[in-house]
Amino acid sequence: MTFYRRELLLLIALASAVSPACGQAVAPTSEVAAGGSKSASSIPDFSGVWHRWLRPGFGPPASGPGPVTNRSRIRGVSNYNQLVGDYTNPILNRQAAQVVKEHGDLSLEGVGYPTPSNQCWPDGVPYIFWQYGMQMLQEQDKVTILYLQDHQFRQVRLNQPHPAHVTPSWYGDSVGHYEGNTLVIDTVGIKIGPFSMVDMYGTPYSTSLHVVERYQLLDSEAAKDALDRDAKINQRYPPGVNPIDFDPNYRGKHLQLQLTVEDAGVFTTPWSAYVTYGRPLGEWAENVCAENLRKYNTEKEPAVPTADKPDF
Repeated sequence: MTFYRRELLLLIALASAVSPACGQAVAPTSEVAAGGSKSASSIPDFSGVWHRWLRPGFGPPASGPGPVTNRSRIRGVSNYNQLVGDYTNPILNRQAAQVVKEHGDLSLEGVGYPTPSNQCWPDGVPYIFWQYGMQMLQEQDKVTILYLQDHQFRQVRLNQPHPAHVTPSWYGDSVGHYEGNTLVIDTVGIKIGPFSMVDMYGTPYSTSLHVVERYQLLDSEAAKDALDRDAKINQRYPPGVNPIDFDPNYRGKHLQLQLTVEDAGVFTTPWSAYVTYGRPLGEWAENVCAENLRKYNTEKEPAVPTADKPDF
């Protein structure tokens, strides 16, 4: 299947998934537990547009093993125009550290390297958490997560196990459930493609990649600690660069994602990170990466998908 046809099928699936309005009321969701099902009123409402304002990496935890961060700095803050991953991070095994270093060396030489996002390929999990715009559509049996760039979306089956044999896919097989006010998503079976990576620094992953996401709403003050840690190693895009922009004066509820990543083929230990979302300025806007044969954010010619024979 060509990439274009795959995108068409994704759009068709998306159209059926988003029949409720983006600010829809949350449908009742059952939860497998010894007390029966959860009522709709007890389920947190994550609807609406959320915006992440710090890039390019994930926010670190308060303590313990954390994500690869950028060694390239401007005034002590990560330089998103030069991606040089910290290959000395002890979470990386020797082979993975070498891969991260090779990507960073290219960046230091002024050579941009291909990533899923600058090559217009599906981002995969957890790479997709770089995206600055997202929405959640909560239904009785599933949660659909929409991402601003390239019409990408994920579907999470609620209160279901992973199949015994998972067929690898771009976003993996995701199952979820609610634990009190927290949505927990477990993802395995993430496909490995030509540009697959965990983050923008080129950190690789293997077929053993396992990602757990925990989403919860926090008051502005409670979210401040994670935002402050994030701001020490990441950087905000200047206003007006993206289709939507973070509202610096926003003091309402924040949506916080805590992710835990483990992959025995790449990492020496499981590690965790944070992504904290606020509400944006402006409305949800279409933002599409167009594949073409000209250079796009990299000094190498883009790899445009081709097929040896037609699909139909």
